[in-house]
Amino acid sequence: MITEASLIANLTLFMLAIFLGFELITKVPATLHTPLMSGANAISGISVVGALLGANVAYNAGETAVSGILAFVALVLAMINVVGGFAVTDRMLNMIAGKNRRA
Repeated sequence: MITEASLIANLTLFMLAIFLGFELITKVPATLHTPLMSGANAISGISVVGALLGANVAYNAGETAVSGILAFVALVLAMINVVGGFAVTDRMLNMIAGKNRRA
């Protein structure tokens, strides 16, 4: 059961995370975006594993309605982030390496 105090605490933490993430990303110079993308891919990979574990816990507990849907949404969003991140990283590496890497 979620109490009002825990809901407010969780929403406050979520809003602070959004603000901190926005401030960090806007302060990163352009030359560091490729290494940060690789780190973000690793974190999203961890999120994929967490979403799979969350879906398994929800299934074993018999609460597949809300928990299962949220775990599935988390899995889809994390996979989109992983695939997109690798695509962008590969494109940036091709741009940096020039014609030698494309062959």
